[in-house]
Amino acid sequence: MIIKMTGASGYLGNIITAELKRKGHKISPIQRELLYGPAEILAGELKNTDVLINLAGAPVLQRWTTKNKKEIYDSRVLTVENLVKAFQILFPEERPAKVISASAIGIYEEGKTHTEESFNFDRGFLGEVVKDWEKSWKGLPKEVGLTIFRIAVVLGKESATIQKLLPPFKLGIGGKIGNGKQPFPFIHETDVARAFTWAAENKKAKGVFNMAAPQEITNAGFTRALAKKLNRPAFIPVPPFALKLVFGKASSMLTKSPAVLPHKITEAGFEFKYPTIEETLEEIFGEQTENSK
Repeated sequence: MIIKMTGASGYLGNIITAELKRKGHKISPIQRELLYGPAEILAGELKNTDVLINLAGAPVLQRWTTKNKKEIYDSRVLTVENLVKAFQILFPEERPAKVISASAIGIYEEGKTHTEESFNFDRGFLGEVVKDWEKSWKGLPKEVGLTIFRIAVVLGKESATIQKLLPPFKLGIGGKIGNGKQPFPFIHETDVARAFTWAAENKKAKGVFNMAAPQEITNAGFTRALAKKLNRPAFIPVPPFALKLVFGKASSMLTKSPAVLPHKITEAGFEFKYPTIEETLEEIFGEQTENSK
């Protein structure tokens, strides 16, 4: 298949591209500036493409200043609105038959357990961004299939979460965040790439899917598993006020979280390669752990 991708140069873009190429598909990036330009030019980029994968979006874990909030919102909502306009310009036979778009579990209200049937949505800034992000696809022509993945914390050798946690944990000064009781939905990077490929190749993969491993764990459970894998202690908790000093209101992404279950994608036949935190960390740190003993 011929696949166009926004956000192709980012972390997720690279791992998804590698998996799609491994399966024999042709991937072409859509440059960021085109997403904000005339819809007619963007339509030309999409013309005669089989699938569009949308990963565009500025990092959310940063201080939510007025400027940053606008960038976080516009990089998701305005770009999707422009992509929809481009689809509307094209004749039906010229349009991609399918769109697969990233979304986030930040749409859900913290402290509760959510399947795809849940409408208990977060009422804060992040929840509003994700809701508007998903709603922006509603103008897509009806014959175009739409898949939306609400992605949990992605774990992998090069993921931001692992890269930021590794130094303090290796020094033996890692620990849970706050009381550690908040849920920690996660997914291995390989399963992210496999899910996007599965959606591209499966005509029936339509609708909204939670992209989180089936195992439910807390932040404290993740901390224990990571410390055990690295053969290091993890008894120094990170106080919420310290995170707030660094990230401001965005620190709530680390101190609070919804619990998320992937019912719909498993019922549709997708099988996770790394369904547990133990299997996930084994793949990430297996060889490294042996060397660190």
